[in-house]
Amino acid sequence: MNATALTYNPTPAHFSLNARIFYSRIKQPSPTSETNARRPSSPLTATTHFLMDLRRRLPPKPPSATVLNHQKAVSNGENRSSSSTKTGLIDRSPSPVPKASDALPLPLYLTNGIFFTLFFSVAYYLLHRWRDKIRSSTPLHVVTLSELAAIVSLIASFIYLLGFFGIDFVQSFITTARSEEDSFVLEGEVEQHSEPKPRIMDPIPSLALASEEDEEIVKSVVCGSVPSYSLESKLGDCLRAASIRRQALERTTGRSLLGLPLEGLDYESILGQCCEMPVGYVQIPVGIAGPLLLNGCEYMVPMATTEGCLVASTNRGCKAIFASGGATAILLKDGMTRAPVVRFATAERASQLKFFLEDAINFDTLSVIFNKSSRFARLQNIQCSIAGKNLYIRFTCSTGDAMGMNMVSKGVQNVLDFLQNDFPDMDVIGISGNFCSDKKPAAVNWIEGRGKSVVCEAVITEDIVKKVLKTTVHGLVELNMLKNLTGSAIAGSLGGFNAHAANIVSAVFIATGQDPAQNIESSHCITMMEPVNNGKDLHISVTMPSIEVGTVGGGTQLASQSACLNLLGVKGASSESPGSNARLLASVVAGSVLAGELSLMSAIAAGQLVKSHMKYNRSNRDMAAIASSV
Repeated sequence: MNATALTYNPTPAHFSLNARIFYSRIKQPSPTSETNARRPSSPLTATTHFLMDLRRRLPPKPPSATVLNHQKAVSNGENRSSSSTKTGLIDRSPSPVPKASDALPLPLYLTNGIFFTLFFSVAYYLLHRWRDKIRSSTPLHVVTLSELAAIVSLIASFIYLLGFFGIDFVQSFITTARSEEDSFVLEGEVEQHSEPKPRIMDPIPSLALASEEDEEIVKSVVCGSVPSYSLESKLGDCLRAASIRRQALERTTGRSLLGLPLEGLDYESILGQCCEMPVGYVQIPVGIAGPLLLNGCEYMVPMATTEGCLVASTNRGCKAIFASGGATAILLKDGMTRAPVVRFATAERASQLKFFLEDAINFDTLSVIFNKSSRFARLQNIQCSIAGKNLYIRFTCSTGDAMGMNMVSKGVQNVLDFLQNDFPDMDVIGISGNFCSDKKPAAVNWIEGRGKSVVCEAVITEDIVKKVLKTTVHGLVELNMLKNLTGSAIAGSLGGFNAHAANIVSAVFIATGQDPAQNIESSHCITMMEPVNNGKDLHISVTMPSIEVGTVGGGTQLASQSACLNLLGVKGASSESPGSNARLLASVVAGSVLAGELSLMSAIAAGQLVKSHMKYNRSNRDMAAIASSV
């Protein structure tokens, strides 16, 4: 009776897929049967116990289609195993391959987590100990027992992570490939009603299989089972991730991205730095204006723009400046700002912190705390403004060749943490309270400055004004007063006392990898013109109090933008004088604005603005015919 219970197998068609899977898991000899107790365990029973034990050890995960197929094949193979028991045949179905991680006392993900935490904790401890030794002039080779234990733990955890970290990730691919092959072999045996054949080797994946795999990933992104933002980390190939995301986007929206380039960009260089979830890149032409003769040196200025006449107009201004002996740029101030907002229970308490921060006696202490954030960050001053019981603290510091927003933010956070000791009732509302002020027009930037404050001037001779600029000195001076000064005042302009400074600033910013949004405050400019040398020559100047640029970090590290910085001779950080490259770039921006202002104002004064734009800023191509042919 027991033997009958063991060898009876219902027809698979009588059960659904889930029923067969459940049946294959629970079907095993009864422990109360004496006959079964003497019967040796079959390979299927051992496999079932092994899988159930492995399932209890590992975290549960939903079954995939491959796993279901494999379970179906195991269920069918079980029927054959029972039949072969009666006929005396040996079951040669492939058995599960044991994993190296099965020898660990804890699940692999817990073991990895423990060693990962140990590695960084010990490293952090040793770095702090060595810093203290350097400060106290203690030799580094003199170690205590705790430090020796920490060093041994660091080495041991490093060896473990180097040898075993990620083994579960690799094994998942091996297990999946093996399961798919086993399922294929078992299903083939069922169809052909033949004996199972041993597997010789895994097949080599072909290009067609890779394409099918990408198609499955695209479908997963479209249905939402795979987040689009995780493609880079899952695939390990940024270009492939961008291509899959692009196809998923086209299917989701029903819109074509034909014309948006995909290949030709190093997507690895923008990962985690410049752009998330890329699907391509936009092409912006780069023109060259110059040479710009500034402070005795010539510069060819790269300008990325889609506005016709802009590069040509700036180039004409450069020509006029060059012919008149060049321009001079003076750096007035260099300091990036960040202004957190804190709140107290009373205005009196907020005033006490204001007096503390503005006291010169406390500045040195705060500088030491602030400057720990970077070897280039140097606190310059602290300006406070109070509104009721809220205090706005504007920190200003130098940032080397970086634009410096992240650098100054880290320094501000250090100071806020320090102030919590003396002002525990201080509530930090935000690291930025808009008193900075970043990416928005603000009087504080116009008056106090932010980033690099530069003034640039030149004297254009009367002969050049007439021959190159096609106008007169008197006409330029009068137009500047009525347009840039009076007209802007009537409009209530804030920092906009110029003709088109933002045009040049934006073009240079995009070409050199700056933050285009900071064009707002960087374009604050007042253009001045007046006659000199008995009214024969023209003195022109631009004063720009908040040019925010850097030559390291952000988009400056991309290949195209880095090439434009190299053209100006300001690529990367200056090894001789930290910060000099960023200051020179700000001077070039101001000089380019001077050239652009001079040329545009001359075109308006001479009545050539509309004519030149109709000539250079209008396409002669039949756009209707082009659109219909696409």
